[in-house]
Amino acid sequence: RERRALRHAGPQAGSRQVFAIMFPDLFLDILFTTLKKEMPMRVLVVNAGSSSLKSQLIETDGKVTLMKCLAEKVGTPSAFMNVSFAPDFQKTTYNVADMPVQECLAKLLDILVDDPESPISSLSQIDAIGNRVVAGGEYFTRSVIIDEAVREKLAICEELAPLHNPPADACIDLMREAMPNTPQVAVFDTAFHATMPAKAYMYPLPREYYEKYRIRRYGAHGTSHRYAAQQAANLLGRPLRDLGLITCHLGNGGSITAVNHGKSIDTSMGFTPLEGLMMGTRSGSIDPAIVTYLMRREHKSFDEMDAILNKESGILGVSGVSADMRDVLAAAAAGNELADLAIDMYVYLIQKAIGGYYAAMTRTDAVVMTAGIGENSAELRERIFAGLAHMGMILDHERNDVTGQIGVNRIISIDDSPIKICVVTTDEEVRIARETDNLVGQLHE
Repeated sequence: RERRALRHAGPQAGSRQVFAIMFPDLFLDILFTTLKKEMPMRVLVVNAGSSSLKSQLIETDGKVTLMKCLAEKVGTPSAFMNVSFAPDFQKTTYNVADMPVQECLAKLLDILVDDPESPISSLSQIDAIGNRVVAGGEYFTRSVIIDEAVREKLAICEELAPLHNPPADACIDLMREAMPNTPQVAVFDTAFHATMPAKAYMYPLPREYYEKYRIRRYGAHGTSHRYAAQQAANLLGRPLRDLGLITCHLGNGGSITAVNHGKSIDTSMGFTPLEGLMMGTRSGSIDPAIVTYLMRREHKSFDEMDAILNKESGILGVSGVSADMRDVLAAAAAGNELADLAIDMYVYLIQKAIGGYYAAMTRTDAVVMTAGIGENSAELRERIFAGLAHMGMILDHERNDVTGQIGVNRIISIDDSPIKICVVTTDEEVRIARETDNLVGQLHE
C-alpha cells in the first residue's frame, strides 16, 4: 500500500511526503512530538506561603498571563482570595476563612473550571504545574520534576523551612491527586544560593553537625533574587555577568543577597528562613543564648520557643500592632512610639546588611529593591538610603515617589550616584513558569 502510494506521489513528492508514506506511524510520532514542542504550554504556578497563596496560569514560557490569584491571611477568619482573568483582570473576591492553603488551592481549581471568564473549562487543559518550594537543602540545587523519590526528599526538607515547605508540599499532594497525569516541577528558593563558597555557607560549629545533619546556610527567596538581578541588569543596560549587585527582597519575609557576576556569593537567611533581617513575625538574627535563657526562665518547650521566634516576634513583636508594615507605618504616623521603634530597627538592620555585603563584594554597581515593601514603600526606601548616601547610594526623591510608578521597573538614584538604586517588581511566578516549561519541554524531546 505504501509503495503504491509512493508511486502515485510521483517524482514531485518532497522528502517529508516520501518519509510519511514509507513510515506513517513513525512520521505521526515525530509530527506529534514536534507539534507538542511548538504548542503553547499552559503552566499553573503555585506559590504557597506561610499565610498566603499566589498563583498564575501562564501560557508559552511565561509570556502571557491568563489568570492571577492572591489569597492573603490564609488560615485566619479574615482570609480572602482575589481571582482575576485576562484581559481585564477584574478581581473577584472569595471568602476562604480558616481554610488551609491547600483548600484555597482546591477552591481555585473549581473556579478555573466553573467560571465563565476562565480561559479553561477542564483541568486537562493545564499542561504542567510549577511549584515554589522554599528549601531544597543539599538534595536539590536546581529545579526538578516531582516523582516519588523527589517527594520523599521534600518531606525531609520540611524542617528546613517549617513555615513554608509543609504548605507547599500539601499543595503538591493536592495537585497529584487532582491531576495525576500532569507533570509537576519543584522550583527551589535555595537553588540560586548553591553557588555560595564554603566560607559563606558554613557555620562556626563542630564539623560533625554538618556531616551528620548538613547544618549550613541555605538561604531563601532565590527565585526572586535571581529575577531581580536580571531585571536590574536590563535597567542598567549591561550583562549580568559583568555586575556586582546587592538585591533586597523586602516583604513580610525579607532577605538580602550579594550577587557577584550573576551568582549568589552570600545571603542573609541561613539554615532556615528565620535567620537574618527582622521580618513581619520572625525575629531574624539574635543572640542564640536568648533562646536557652527564655526556655529556662519561662519553661518553654521547643515548639513553643519555635513559635515565639517565627510567629510572634519581628515587626509584630516589637510594635505590638501588626506584622503588616503598612499598619505599623500608619500607627507610627499617629504617634505610636513602639511602632516607630519597630520601623527604626527594621531600617537599621537593613542598612547594616547592605553595608556588610558592600564589604564582601569586589565591586558594587547597584542596590536592587524588590517585593512588597521594597517595591511599594517610598517612605522606607527614603529612610534606608538616607543612612547609605555616604557609601555612594544617593536617592533621587522625585524618582522614588511611587505615584503612578507601581509595577514599573526603574532607577531611583540620582544620575551621578556612584552606586545605582533600582526598584524591580518581582515576578517569581514568571520565573517558575519558565523553569517548568523548560523541564517539561525536555520530556517531549
